[in-house]
Amino acid sequence: MGKKRLVTTDDKDGGASKVSSKASRRRTLTFGNLYVRSTYNNTALSITDEKGNIIAWSSSGTLGFKGAKKGTPFAAAKVGEALAEKANEIGLKEVSVVVSGVGSGRESAIRGFISKGVLVKRIKDTTPIPHNGPRPPKPRRV
Repeated sequence: MGKKRLVTTDDKDGGASKVSSKASRRRTLTFGNLYVRSTYNNTALSITDEKGNIIAWSSSGTLGFKGAKKGTPFAAAKVGEALAEKANEIGLKEVSVVVSGVGSGRESAIRGFISKGVLVKRIKDTTPIPHNGPRPPKPRRV
């Protein structure tokens, strides 16, 4: 295994001179976009800046929901609340919401996000709608 080393530091001010590089790297953002992708099996939310660069994201799978519970409105609301906590750390005040997908967590994810005090400017639905869809299958011959 080897010897264990003791490292001593001459720290006279108790560590007050050290500045966390992660805190200085983190940027503040007052306006952003919230993208909600809701499928039958999962709900994923992401916050971007005006250019479209993702700042923070969360999904029901990352919160620990498994299987069929990931697609529920309850899980989507929890995802919205968790992402709103990250948004408050960044300093986000208002968002523009873009919703995509046909899952049951669309509305509850936005409600969970609003419940933490972030203002929603507008909501846009970009769910793809087929104009005619694929060709139906041939009739079955028995």
